[in-house]
Amino acid sequence: MRSKFDEQLKSLNEEMIRMSSMIENAIKEAIEALLKQDVTKARQIMENDDYIDQEQKRIENICFQLLIQQQPVAKDLRNITAAMKMVTDMERIGDHAADISELTVVLSDVPYQVKIDNIKDMAKESIDMLKQAVTAYVDSDMKMAREVIEHDDVVDELFCKVKSDLIDVMQNNTAYEEHAADLLMVNKYLERIGDHATNIAEWVIFSLDDKGIKKS
Repeated sequence: MRSKFDEQLKSLNEEMIRMSSMIENAIKEAIEALLKQDVTKARQIMENDDYIDQEQKRIENICFQLLIQQQPVAKDLRNITAAMKMVTDMERIGDHAADISELTVVLSDVPYQVKIDNIKDMAKESIDMLKQAVTAYVDSDMKMAREVIEHDDVVDELFCKVKSDLIDVMQNNTAYEEHAADLLMVNKYLERIGDHATNIAEWVIFSLDDKGIKKS
């Protein structure tokens, strides 16, 4: 019986990695579409969000089967609970990739008047946080999970810098005010992705030690 349970847990880990990979790719392509003002790619990312939603349901079904068909001990129960909470944050990250793509369509008609390198850097840092958070879950690596939480400061610093740059543009170039406001929303979505990655890392710690971080 335990061997079957372990096999299902392995399947859960594989699907978690799969969903993480799908989301990482969505963010990368969303930012690439944003930088190149590629409307076709942006629309494709928006359509592909349905596949991420389907993967979330697949993982939730595995978790439910583990809870219903097996008799998980406390540690296993924390692990399954954490996975169910994590995929909610992961699905929201996928939504934000679609949100960014939706704004890309809006932003496509006017050349950018500011450097958006920091936005690109924010995306990279957020993707790295997500990847490490899911790896920490699969590898039961509490140290890596804590590093993800600490790394959120890097994303927050970039968020503040981009926000400051865009507000400066809005104050000094009224013709570009609406465009800059849309980029502020992109900035906010990336900051939220970092927050979701932090949430995932906190659930990893919970799965390994229920006294590590108390989640609501």
